[in-house]
Amino acid sequence: MAFVATVGNKLRAFGQFVRRVWALTQPYFHSEDKWKARGMLAAIVALNLGLVYMAVLFNDWNKLFYDALQEKNASVFWAQLGRFTYLAFAFIVIAVYKFYLTQLLEMRWRSWMTAHYLHRWLSGQAFYRLELARFTSAAHSDANPDNPDQRIQEDINQFTSYTISLTMGLLNAVVTLASFVGILWGLSGGFAFNVAGHDYNIPGFMVWMAVLYCAAGSVITHYIGRKQIPLNFAQQRVEADFRHTMIRVREYSESIALDRGETVARRQLGDRFDKVLGNYLALIKAQKSLIWFTSFFGQAAVVFPFVVAAPRFFSGAIQLGELMQISSAFGQVQGALSWFVDNYGSLATWRATTDRLTSFEASFKALNPVAIAQAAPEAIAKPDALSGSDISVALPNGTVLLAPTQLQAQPGDRILLQGPSGSGKSSLFRTLAGIWPFASGAVHLPADTMFIPQRPYFPNGTLREALAYPQATTAYTDAQLQQALRDALLPGLVDDLDRVDAWSQKLSGGEQQRLAIARVLLKQPQWIFADEATSALDEAAEHTLYQRLSDLVKQRGGGLVSIAHRPAVAAFHTRQWVLTPRQGEGALFTLSENRA
Repeated sequence: MAFVATVGNKLRAFGQFVRRVWALTQPYFHSEDKWKARGMLAAIVALNLGLVYMAVLFNDWNKLFYDALQEKNASVFWAQLGRFTYLAFAFIVIAVYKFYLTQLLEMRWRSWMTAHYLHRWLSGQAFYRLELARFTSAAHSDANPDNPDQRIQEDINQFTSYTISLTMGLLNAVVTLASFVGILWGLSGGFAFNVAGHDYNIPGFMVWMAVLYCAAGSVITHYIGRKQIPLNFAQQRVEADFRHTMIRVREYSESIALDRGETVARRQLGDRFDKVLGNYLALIKAQKSLIWFTSFFGQAAVVFPFVVAAPRFFSGAIQLGELMQISSAFGQVQGALSWFVDNYGSLATWRATTDRLTSFEASFKALNPVAIAQAAPEAIAKPDALSGSDISVALPNGTVLLAPTQLQAQPGDRILLQGPSGSGKSSLFRTLAGIWPFASGAVHLPADTMFIPQRPYFPNGTLREALAYPQATTAYTDAQLQQALRDALLPGLVDDLDRVDAWSQKLSGGEQQRLAIARVLLKQPQWIFADEATSALDEAAEHTLYQRLSDLVKQRGGGLVSIAHRPAVAAFHTRQWVLTPRQGEGALFTLSENRA
C-alpha cells in the first residue's frame, strides 16, 4: 500500500508539473505570433521525424554493408558506400535545418515571453509593489519572488530552451521507439529455455531485455538524481543574490569609498559567493553520483546487445550484418527508452526553472487590480484641487502609521509637511501619488501634477533623455532643454545634451537634485509635490530654486506640497501639515494643521 501511495503521489506531482509547464507555454502559441510559432514548431517536428526515418534507413544499410564485408562482395560494398553518401548528405541537411529552426523558435519565444513579462512587471507599478511585498510578513512566500530581473533575463531563456529541446527529444524518443521496436522484435528471435521439463519460448527477447534494462536504469537514476531539483532552484537564487550585491556596490561606490567600507563590502560579497560555491559544490556532488551511474549504464549498453545475441551469431543462426543490425536497432530502442536517464540533469534544471517562473507568475496574480484598488487610495484626476478623505497609511508589516485623516488643498496653497523621522511623511506622499498599497481612503489628485522623489531616477543615456524622462526627447526643443538647465543652476551642462553617461553616478547629489528640478521647470506642471527635493543644496541655491518652483505654481494656478526640514524652506509655504505622535492605542501618528 505504501508503494502504491508513493507512486500515486509521484504521478500527481508529475501531473501538476505538466500543468505548470502548459500554463507557461500556451500563451505564446495563442498569441499574435501564433501562426509563425506553430509553423516553426510543425517544421521542427517534421525534421525530427525525418531524422528518425534516416536512422531507420541507416539501420537497413548496416545489414547490407556488413554482410558485404563478411562475404567479400566488392560490388555490393561500393554500391552501399555510394548509398551512404546520399544518406549522409540528407542527414546533414535535416540536422542543420532542425538546429536552425529550433534556435530560431527559442529566440522568438524568449523574445515574446521577455516582452510579455516586462510589460506585466512595469505595468501598474507591479515592479514597485513586488519590492514592497518583500517586506511584508509573507516576504518569503512564492507570491513574493526574489530577483525578478534574474527571472526575466535568465529563467525565461532556460525555460524556452529546455522546453523545446526536451519535448523534441521526447518526441524523437517516442517515434524512434515506435520505429525500431518492430525491427528489433523481428531480429530478436525467441529465447527458449526449459523449466521442470517444460519448454518455454519468449518472442522478441531483445525488446524485453531493452525494456527491463532501461526501466531499472530510469528508477535508479531518479532516486540518485532527485536532489538536483531543489539544488538547481537554489543555485539560481544565490547566483542572482551575488550579482545583485555587486550591482549595489557599483551603484553606491562613492558612498562606500567615503566610508572606507571596502572591508564590509568584501565580506558581504564573500558571504554571498560562499553560498554560491556551497550550493554549487552540493550540486556537483549530486551530479557526480548521477554520472557514476549513467556512465556505467551507457557503457554497459554498448556491449549488452552483443552479449545477448552472441550465441545466435556463433551458432551460425545470424550473420555479421544481422548482428550489427541487431546492435543498431537495440541501441535505438535502448536510447529511446533511456531518454529519462540521459536527460535527468536537464530535467532537474527545467523543473527548477519552471518552478521559479511559476512563482513569478503567481506574484502577478497576487497583485490583481481589484485587490490593489481596495487596499490603496484611488487616485482620481480632478482639476485644480487636492483632497483626501479617511486616508490611513500603514507600513508593509501592517503597522498603522497615520490615523484616518481628511486633507484639503486649493490652488494657491503652498503646504509644508513636517514631522519626526519615521512618522510616514514619504509614505503619505506615495499615498497621494496612488502608488502606496498599504493605505486606505480616497484621494482626489489634481490633473497636472509632478512628484520630485528623494532619490530621482535618471536613465543611462544622453543628458537630453535624462532631462526629458519619462517623455520622449522630441517633445522639447534644444532651447527649452537648455533653458531648464540654466534655471535649475546647471549652466555647465547646457552643451552636453547629447553626451551619453551614467548620470546617477556622474552627477553629485546636489546636481542630481537640480537636474530633477530642471525636469519640473521644463514641464511646468500646475501642482508640485517635493520630497526633500533640495536637501543636498546650499542655502543660496535652495532659496533660488524654491522661489522658482513657487513662482511656477503661482503662474500656473496650482499649488506646492513639500517635505523639508530646513527652516528656510518654510518661508515659501503658507500652510503646514504636521504629523505628531498619538497617545494610546491605534495609529502611531495623527495629522494636524498649522497656519504659517
